[in-house]
Amino acid sequence: MHTATYKLEFKHLTSLLSNRNAEQRRIYPLAKVLLFTLFTSIYSLGFSQTKTSSVALNTDTAISITAKTETPADSTYLQYDIADLIRNILHPNKKVNPLRKKSGITIMPNVAYNPSIGAQIGIKAVAGRKLGNDPNTLMSVAATSASITTKGIIYFYLSHNVYTPSNKWNFQGSLVAAKTVTPDFGLGIGRGATGSEEDEALSNPDRKGYVLHAQFYNFREKVYKQVHENLFVGAGVSFDIRRRIEDRTNLEELTPYNIYSDRYGFKRDNYMSNGLLFNVQYTTRDNQNRAYKGIYADAGVRVNQQWMGSTKSAVQFNTDFRKYWSLSSRNPEHVIAFWNWGSYLVGGALPYLELPGTGKDPSFRSGRGYTTAYFKGTKYFYSELEYRFPITKNKFLSGVTFFNIQTANDELGTKLFQVWQPAGGAGLRVLFNKATRTNLCIDYAIGKYGAKGLFLGLNEAF
Repeated sequence: MHTATYKLEFKHLTSLLSNRNAEQRRIYPLAKVLLFTLFTSIYSLGFSQTKTSSVALNTDTAISITAKTETPADSTYLQYDIADLIRNILHPNKKVNPLRKKSGITIMPNVAYNPSIGAQIGIKAVAGRKLGNDPNTLMSVAATSASITTKGIIYFYLSHNVYTPSNKWNFQGSLVAAKTVTPDFGLGIGRGATGSEEDEALSNPDRKGYVLHAQFYNFREKVYKQVHENLFVGAGVSFDIRRRIEDRTNLEELTPYNIYSDRYGFKRDNYMSNGLLFNVQYTTRDNQNRAYKGIYADAGVRVNQQWMGSTKSAVQFNTDFRKYWSLSSRNPEHVIAFWNWGSYLVGGALPYLELPGTGKDPSFRSGRGYTTAYFKGTKYFYSELEYRFPITKNKFLSGVTFFNIQTANDELGTKLFQVWQPAGGAGLRVLFNKATRTNLCIDYAIGKYGAKGLFLGLNEAF
């Protein structure tokens, strides 16, 4: 019985190895020999353990002991990522140990492009690791980057999403220092206001482009405590500071930024938006970088306070919901993913550049097809549906298709949900680090008003 079991496992693994592509096939005969030796050794050890243990234990216990030797290795090693490609190019005959765990740290050039920032070059490091031995502990992720773009943006950040063993605590935070160049297309969702000349300029129905330069500093930290399985409650702080805000290419007085800032009592050249955060989070997704299944939901209140240095007081309600359906148990990379993100001003006033809108989610990934803040308002609602699928058997290449839709108010007559703006596109994925499911993402998306662009980034949009 035991011999048949091991022969079946060995036949299954060698079959998998034989399905690898031609370029990799030459390095696997040695692996087959090693596997045969490994299984022979395990069988001998298992038979010895069974024979010895059966003196003192009953049959069920003996079978349980031998079963431990049949546990297969993590199938992640069957996948093929950038590190494997580089190794095969530089060291084509190097032996590969399939049981060796992949490093959770990736250091790479930070190359990106989208219509908001232009072309970007820099250095980036991302890391992913499960803390502790509890198998139910979610993966912790962190990233840091320093970059410069062709549009004059200089950006440095640190971010983390850490789960302690058994998910008792969750720490989410970021630190940003940047010289920003922010495109501006007015307030609202693209419908022109019919009131005064100022109202029409503020709603900017022709989507005329403006550019705002500024210095930006942000510090945000939230601490969550698990109160029930997968359920967390948390609190934190956020400081958003902008200095030396100016429109260097447009000297008109009737620009959306000037009109809004004057109307709501903000200085044109600087402001602070500092507040307290209170959140509830529920998560069952299996990976933070690229989930195959599960749910992520977060709802919270942000309370900007003048005693914390905020220019104006304000209360916002924010929601973030994500759901993932794996369509195949054999190929779990076939995934339907859904995302909804919303932010709603309940009271007070927000600075113009802090209004929720396109690409203003915490990861700046919403609204592919448009530049950052293309649409915005005091209330904003966004949804996206994406289909993810593998292209190659070794998971090195995969693809996505996606469709998104968004709506916003403008405080000038257009209410939330009255006007919707769509966008959609498709993309290619290159497996960068199989241990953390980190993908290099290349997307092309098209929206309305002639908006379109190529979007490059690391990890999925959601």
